[in-house]
Amino acid sequence: MRARLFWRLGLTYLVLLLGVLIAVDSYSARVVRSHSIRSANDQLVSLFNLAQARPPDASSEVAVRDWTDWMAKSGARVTVINASGGVLADSANGAGDPEKPSDWPEVQQALANGVGRSVDSVRELVCRAQRFQPASDSPIVIRLALPLAQIDLSLKELRQRLLVASLIILVIGIGVSLIFARVFVARVEHLKDFSQRIAAGDFHPWLAVGPRDELSDLADSMNKTAAHLDREIRLLSSERNRSSAILRSMVEGVAVVDAQERLVFCNRAFSDILNVQSVTSEGSPLIEVVRSSELIGLIRKALHGEEGLQSDIEIGIVQPLSFSVTAAPVKALDADRNVPADKPSGAVVVLHDVTELRRLEHVRQDFVGNVSHEFKTPLTAIQGFAETLLAGAVDDPKNNRRFLEIIREHAVRLARVTDDLLKLARIEAGKLELEFFPVGVQELIEGCAETTLLKASRKQISFSMEVPAGIPALRGDASLLHDVLQNLLDNAIQYTPPGGRVVVGAAAGPHEATVTISDSGIGIPQADQERIFERFYRVDAARSREAGGTGLGLSIAKHIVEAHGGRLWVESAVGQGSKFSFSIPLAS
Repeated sequence: MRARLFWRLGLTYLVLLLGVLIAVDSYSARVVRSHSIRSANDQLVSLFNLAQARPPDASSEVAVRDWTDWMAKSGARVTVINASGGVLADSANGAGDPEKPSDWPEVQQALANGVGRSVDSVRELVCRAQRFQPASDSPIVIRLALPLAQIDLSLKELRQRLLVASLIILVIGIGVSLIFARVFVARVEHLKDFSQRIAAGDFHPWLAVGPRDELSDLADSMNKTAAHLDREIRLLSSERNRSSAILRSMVEGVAVVDAQERLVFCNRAFSDILNVQSVTSEGSPLIEVVRSSELIGLIRKALHGEEGLQSDIEIGIVQPLSFSVTAAPVKALDADRNVPADKPSGAVVVLHDVTELRRLEHVRQDFVGNVSHEFKTPLTAIQGFAETLLAGAVDDPKNNRRFLEIIREHAVRLARVTDDLLKLARIEAGKLELEFFPVGVQELIEGCAETTLLKASRKQISFSMEVPAGIPALRGDASLLHDVLQNLLDNAIQYTPPGGRVVVGAAAGPHEATVTISDSGIGIPQADQERIFERFYRVDAARSREAGGTGLGLSIAKHIVEAHGGRLWVESAVGQGSKFSFSIPLAS
């Protein structure tokens, strides 16, 4: 690799140098030739200035020839042509001219315009012609031509010198290129060795040598990469240790079993569940540590590659504990093919204590029992009075209407319990659809006031509203907030004796508004205030059923308020009344 890179760099620099030298030779030749032609033209202009100072006598052929010989001493070819195209004198005697002098382009330009010039690449001449008008004769054209042979000779001499200089530069350039290529390849080799050292796990920095260039920047970048890898590996080691610490401190029991059914790792929770020592049990056969045949069978299925294994087991005899067991195979990578191996290298088992969950299931069953009781009372009343009517009381004009009223009352109560249960189930399942709009506090309270005034007047209870003007609007569902407020007002009327009072007020804070319902009723004991928002919980069950309550209103109200991002609380003392308050975020 080193030889290939060395010769590639050397030959590349050599080709570039040759290309530059060839381009310089071609360009310099063109520049020198162009400069020489401009110099020849300048010389011809000077000769014509001399000719104007001493023009030929066109009336005498001898004088014209003498003048022509005199001008030819400058080294230029001198030709004198009359207006008809005839040659009066020529210092070269017309040798080697296949064309007539009148056909020369510079002569034609001079006859037409007074001055003409051209470069004859065939005859290697720089030509200039100018028309003269003698005082007593017809006009003549004087043509001067300088040969380009001297220019070509100078150009050849220049090229020879340039070739010698180019060869010297080429030799020096080859030497410098080879030295540079050797140094460059050596630095690349050092970088390769450094990268192999990094791959081997040696992250000590490499001190770059040589000039500050892209390779030194690459070395700095590799040093940073090595430092970053060193930090990452240290971090991964720390994370591994931290993960091990987390697994050991987890409440769930976690264990790792290898393919030979030996316990590789187990945390403290797993040891406590099985009543074994984690330090001494690691490395022991699984059958010596685990006494549950169900758990061993589940782990063996995972070791055979089965996925998604989950089961419930009970451990213990006197006080059995319930555990949800999850087992999963651990598939390592095949080192040769870099793909997951066919056979698992072990299994991970997690024991999650679900004893409390099972207890809550019993609580749920108790709740079902309570619901059944709530349904049983009105259903029994409906069934009993219906049978009484069917037995003949329907014809009793004194009692039949009273029996029907009782049936209707219990049916209404049954429907109310059903509606409240459905609403509560929908709320707890997260299926309650809220439509948030600005809700005015004044409008919300006034919407419940009419019904409350009617109920209060029947019980001779004083009802008043204390809502200051200018309270900002709430952000919420107007219908659900109406249900919350109406439920709290109904409770205040129900548990306030005749002659008492109920007051509803409101106050606004920087981010929320609070609605408060105060009454002078019987009050709630301190011990019961934490539980009154539970389903079917009643402080005075007999009185609540008398009043027709379902025991679900406060629970529904709390869920609705919390769904709005607010909170519901109570302040009460026995015999001094209660004050229920709920806060809702402002619309803005």
